[in-house]
Amino acid sequence: MSLDLDTAADWIDDPALDDVIALRRAIHAEPEVGLNCPLTSAKVKAALAGLPLEIRDSTRTTGFVAILRGGQARAGSNSRTVLLRGDMDALPMTEETGLSFASRTPGAMHACGHDAHTAMLVGAVKALCARQDELPGTVLFMFQPGEEGHHGAREMIADGLLADPRPDAAFALHISPNAPAGVFVGRPGPLLASTDTVYATIRGKGGHAAMPHDCIDPIPAACAAVGALQAMIARTIPVADPAVLTITQVHAGSSHNIIPEAVELVGTLRTLSPATREKAQAGFRRVVEGIAAAHGCTAETRIDEGYPVTLCDPRATALMQTLAGEVGAGWEEMPAPMMGGEDFSYVLRDIPGAMAFIGVAPAGSDHRTNPPLHNTRMTIEESAMATGVAMHCAVAMRYLERGF
Repeated sequence: MSLDLDTAADWIDDPALDDVIALRRAIHAEPEVGLNCPLTSAKVKAALAGLPLEIRDSTRTTGFVAILRGGQARAGSNSRTVLLRGDMDALPMTEETGLSFASRTPGAMHACGHDAHTAMLVGAVKALCARQDELPGTVLFMFQPGEEGHHGAREMIADGLLADPRPDAAFALHISPNAPAGVFVGRPGPLLASTDTVYATIRGKGGHAAMPHDCIDPIPAACAAVGALQAMIARTIPVADPAVLTITQVHAGSSHNIIPEAVELVGTLRTLSPATREKAQAGFRRVVEGIAAAHGCTAETRIDEGYPVTLCDPRATALMQTLAGEVGAGWEEMPAPMMGGEDFSYVLRDIPGAMAFIGVAPAGSDHRTNPPLHNTRMTIEESAMATGVAMHCAVAMRYLERGF
C-alpha cells in the first residue's frame, strides 16, 4: 500500500480520538513519579486488552513492551522491526491548571506531557493492530516509566526487552506547548544534551572568622573555582560543539563567625557530543582540584553521568520530516539543539532513529508565550494527539515498507 496521501484521519477517527483523550485524562488525574508506575501501567494494559499483542514486562520497572507481528513477520519472512516509545511517568510538582481532570495526587503532575505520549502510543497500537495483516514487519511498542531523571529506558534495555526482536529503527514523539498544534519540530544530529551532575567538596581548616590566618578558608577557594569553571568552558570548549556548566548549589558554614571546614558545590554539565562531554568532565576535575590546591585546600570531585546526547539519525529525521506534511501541519527545523535531556537517548545510542516534537499549543493561545514544559500551568490541545497517533502509525508503516 502507499502512504503518499495518508492523513491523520486515515489512521484515527473521532471515536478513537475520544478514547485517546479519555485515557490521557485518566492518566493525568493519577500521575506517578519514577520507575514505579503501577496505576499507569494497569490503565495502559487495560486499554490494550484483547489486541493481538505479546506483552513482556520489565523486571526493573513497571514498564513493558507490546509486540505486534505483521503479516510478513508471522509468515516467517525476513522483515524489519521498528520501535515506538511512549513514556509514562510524571514530575514531582503541584498542578495549578484548574482542569477538571487535574492531578489528584499531591505533589505530582504530568507537566511534561507523558500522559499524552502514552495515550497517543496506545492509539497507534490500536490503529496498527487493525491493519495487522497489511503490516510488513514487526512493531515493538515501548511503554516506559522513569524518563524524568530515573533512567527508565536504560533499565528496560538492561532487562533485555529490546533484544528479541531487536529493532532496526526507533522513533519517539514529545509534545511541545510552545509549537503550533499539529506542527512537528526536529533536527538531524544532536537534538538534546547529555545531562551530568557534578559535585565537589573543597576542604580547608575551620576556625574563628576573626582569625582567618589561623585557618585555611575553603570559601575563597570555592568562589574562585566557580568563576574559573566558567572560564574553562569559555576557553577550552569550542563554540561549535558547546557545553554548559552551571553551579546551582553552594553549601557551607553554620554561623557568621565560624570559618567552615568545607564547602560543597553541586551543578549540572550539559554537552552535545561524547568528545566534548569527556573534555568538560576532565576540565571540571582539573579546575576544582587545582584551584583548591592553590588555596592550600584539598578537593574531592564526583560526576554522576546522566543521559547521553540524544542523537537523531539524519535518515530517520528525514523520514519524519516527509511524513509531517502528510499527517500533520508540516515540519519546522529546530535551529539549534536544546540543552535539556531525554532518556530516549539510550535507545538511540544503540538503534538508529529519531525523536521529534509535536506542537500542542491550545487553540486560541499564543504558542510563544504558553506555559512551557515543566510548568505547573502547562496544558495541551488534546485534538492534536490525533496527529501524533498518525505520525506513529505512518512512520512505522513507511519504515517497515521501505526502510530509510
